Amino acid sequence: MEVTINYNRQALSVEVTVEVYEYLDRADHKTENLAHEQRRHWDGREFDEYIAFTEGVGVYRETPEDYLCRKETLNELLAILDSCTEVQRRRFLLYALDGLSYSEIAARCGCSKYAVRDSIVAVRKIFETFLRNRPPRLTCFLATQ
Repeated sequence: MEVTINYNRQALSVEVTVEVYEYLDRADHKTENLAHEQRRHWDGREFDEYIAFTEGVGVYRETPEDYLCRKETLNELLAILDSCTEVQRRRFLLYALDGLSYSEIAARCGCSKYAVRDSIVAVRKIFETFLRNRPPRLTCFLATQ
């Protein structure tokens, strides 16, 4: 099969096997789907929130103030993760996002499960301190008046 590839702003025609053509075709579709997803979720909402907002399924009434508070909180939490060591961050994310056990993380990282536990506990303490010392949001105060 013949495929046209853009290389250095020039179109080149190349003969490829059917397998390579199908692989390139799937890659094009994935790239296109990713572009659609990025345009669809430009404001950072999750897909289910997007459906609820656009399709009217359920009540989704996030005010601009709530949106900004949510984004600020997310940025603060990401900054906390950035302040941790790379090892702590990796172990915490494997535990929190991937749902791996201490033993599974220890096997992946080549350390003891107690070292994994200590890393996760350290990150949790940082998050707890942040959440405990965090000032209340003004929007909550203004909304009650």
